[in-house]
Amino acid sequence: MNDQPSGLELSGIGLGCGHMSNVNEAVKSAGVAAIHTAFESGINHLNTGDFYGAGRSEMVIAEALKGYKRDDYFISLKFGALNTPSGSLYGLDVSPHHVKNFLAYSLTRLNLDYIDLYQPARIDLGIPVEETIGAISDLVKAGYVRQIGVSQVDAETLRRAHATHPISWVEVEYSLFNRSIEKELLPTARELGIGVVAFGALAHGLLAGQWTDERIEKSKGGYVPLFFEENIGKNVALAKKLEEIAVKKQMTLSQLAFAWILSKGEDIIPLIGTVSPVHLQEALRSLDIHLTEEDIREIEDAIPEQEIAGASFPNMQFRNGKTVSV
Repeated sequence: MNDQPSGLELSGIGLGCGHMSNVNEAVKSAGVAAIHTAFESGINHLNTGDFYGAGRSEMVIAEALKGYKRDDYFISLKFGALNTPSGSLYGLDVSPHHVKNFLAYSLTRLNLDYIDLYQPARIDLGIPVEETIGAISDLVKAGYVRQIGVSQVDAETLRRAHATHPISWVEVEYSLFNRSIEKELLPTARELGIGVVAFGALAHGLLAGQWTDERIEKSKGGYVPLFFEENIGKNVALAKKLEEIAVKKQMTLSQLAFAWILSKGEDIIPLIGTVSPVHLQEALRSLDIHLTEEDIREIEDAIPEQEIAGASFPNMQFRNGKTVSV
């Protein structure tokens, strides 16, 4: 499932490069070092978006790629989210007419001739998905894109996209705090032979462990409902139950979280979003963890879906470029 047309076999875990978008030179250096560590450790899949830091993530990746053979790594790239100068997102543009413009800028920032996997960051409800995917397929024919993906779509949209042009991967959130893809999207992807790139494996940090009262207080609020004041206490309690299982199995909570996703099938590649070599190596060790069916039941029973308080990701939808629901 993870073999690519180029013959490159994708690593079991990919590196999410969203944290590499800060203008701070220290963060840039850390990002380059993280990518080098990833390559040295066998990770060859880098995932980013042209809107991460308004292109800064791409520029960090370009710096890190110097000296590496093009056939040795796989770049998956999202496009379409619109940035303000202050760094916030204010809309979506996946207009077929503008796709090649976004790609042209990305190729320049990355200093590459082609992108391995190109995908809209979201689908615009006002634009038929067939039109957006059709525009990307023209770039496949021209040699600028190797494969097409989609991100944050439902099963029906995935089918329509795949009918327009073969979709290789669907990127979606998947963690013990969000198992919604198991109902329709994952079965549909498997029926169609489409792999899953899973972001949010650690549930925005809930499954990173070490929850103190001070950290709970500092983490309240934000845009993720899991962390709203009325929800965070309940969710941390669930995470601590899971941490007890991790300790019993002599692993960290985050390793258990990754191992759980990896146990769901070889067609699912979780992303680790970090600039820390320590966190990177910790996640990689989960590739060697084997969970039995009994282990998986115990893990899932520790976090019953009906007891999860709040959604793990805002339900962002767009029509004609503008947000219509969150």
